[in-house]
Amino acid sequence: MQRPIVVILARGLGTRMRRGDPGATLADEQARVADTGVKAMIPIGRPFLDYVLSGLADAGLREVCLVIGPEHGAIREYYGTTARPSRLHIEYAIQARPLGTADAVASASDVVGERPCLVLNSDNYYPVEAYRALVAMDGPGLVAFERDAMARLGNVPAERAGQLAVVRIGSDGHLLDVIEKPDEATLASLGSEVYLSMNCWRFDRTVLDACGRVAPSARGERELPDAVRLAQREAGTTFRVVRLKAGVLDLSSRSDVAGVARHLAGVEVRL
Repeated sequence: MQRPIVVILARGLGTRMRRGDPGATLADEQARVADTGVKAMIPIGRPFLDYVLSGLADAGLREVCLVIGPEHGAIREYYGTTARPSRLHIEYAIQARPLGTADAVASASDVVGERPCLVLNSDNYYPVEAYRALVAMDGPGLVAFERDAMARLGNVPAERAGQLAVVRIGSDGHLLDVIEKPDEATLASLGSEVYLSMNCWRFDRTVLDACGRVAPSARGERELPDAVRLAQREAGTTFRVVRLKAGVLDLSSRSDVAGVARHLAGVEVRL
């Protein structure tokens, strides 16, 4: 079985992170990096992205493509001359403008080639078992995280977890849809256990092609859920869903930094 390459989306503008937060106390270096919006590089003992990469290596993954902007030379510099990973090989893809998550994945198309790939956010720390579940799949899929466990085991409070995209799963365990900002009727239809998408995917070439062809959403961005629907509709791609009752750490705003640091205290990083 061909080992997947990992595509990590590190291009976003970090608007919420750049925004001031009177309730958040950051160290000087954390505040300096937060001002740039590059969430993945916020230091929590060491850059947050180091913890993500170490977990990938622990799961046996070896090839990573970081999707960055043309202005993100500091990321290249850090992993090229300072960190110099020995367990991972890192390549880069440039997303010229921040035009959405599907556009970011399409930017990595030439690096990925015909290989399967995992697609992850750079501002989320996922459990190693999620990576292992994706590696074990024989085709496209998604790890969905149970909402109550997210609030209990991660740093995402219940009220925020209630605003995240929900996953509709068929009786055969395959993905029906990912619904952004679900209303109460939709949530009620999902039953007592609600599962969330945290952009923890496995894609094949049909999905990468859809990412390159999907039309912009009403927000003017090419978005992953729309690309997934396009692949389902036009290529007949099916996505297996693995349900996990586990937490994910989310580093979206300055108020998240302290909680993420508490969860990562004592976590060994080996790149």
